[in-house]
Amino acid sequence: MKLFDKDFSCDQCKSKFKSYEELISHARHEHSHPIVKCTECGQEFIHEADRLHHARKEHEQKLARRLHKYEHKHEIKNPTPQDEVDAHTRNFGDNF
Repeated sequence: MKLFDKDFSCDQCKSKFKSYEELISHARHEHSHPIVKCTECGQEFIHEADRLHHARKEHEQKLARRLHKYEHKHEIKNPTPQDEVDAHTRNFGDNF
């Protein structure tokens, strides 16, 4: 069964289904197939490879934001004098 080829057929008994959800239900009830869930959204998959593909495709934007959050500096709209001192102090150490 290949999830992303839109072929919803059981790889054990070759039954065909209209949706992936029907295939999941069939695998769980007819074959007692273990189901893996996405840790981010809870979507269920029959194969770990399908879950990994889903996670990379659907949740990569969230992961990219997490990895690059320190690359984007947030400007304070109305800085107080203390904010300016703090910013200068942070930059001061960069000069050594």
